[in-house]
Amino acid sequence: MFNDIGALELVTLVVLAVLIFGPHKLPQVVQDVSRFIRKIREFSDSAKNDIRSELGPDFKDFEFEDLNPKTFIRKQLEGNEDLRELKELRGTFDLRKEMNEVADAVHGREDTPAPAPAPEPAPAAAGGPGPDLLKKPDLLKKPDRPAAPERPPYDSDAT
Repeated sequence: MFNDIGALELVTLVVLAVLIFGPHKLPQVVQDVSRFIRKIREFSDSAKNDIRSELGPDFKDFEFEDLNPKTFIRKQLEGNEDLRELKELRGTFDLRKEMNEVADAVHGREDTPAPAPAPEPAPAAAGGPGPDLLKKPDLLKKPDRPAAPERPPYDSDAT
């Protein structure tokens, strides 16, 4: 019930209880609180037993903790073999490697062996398309930076 309370929080609660109720009334308050918690547990247990008896013998293994969504999902996934297959598949797939390969292709770096060169086109005189028609822009290659003297002029009125 109090699994997530640390030592510092517990000491703080005790000090606050002593300050609020005083050292003379504190034992009576602790007894009253423990009696109240005991009554709540008894009421809860009797309600659970009533519900189980009303549901019948089909639900005799029913646990109320299964109503917690996390527990329900955990129990459903424990025996699921598809989950094991997904874990194996995820282990074979390396997303970082795939992303690095895509980034290298975009930036024009090639660490992988280049594909086989395409066959040479037929010359224009033989009825094939000319060399100008076969040139395609390389969209993956960055354009060359202009040389220093080719820099565009700076226009202060335009900025």
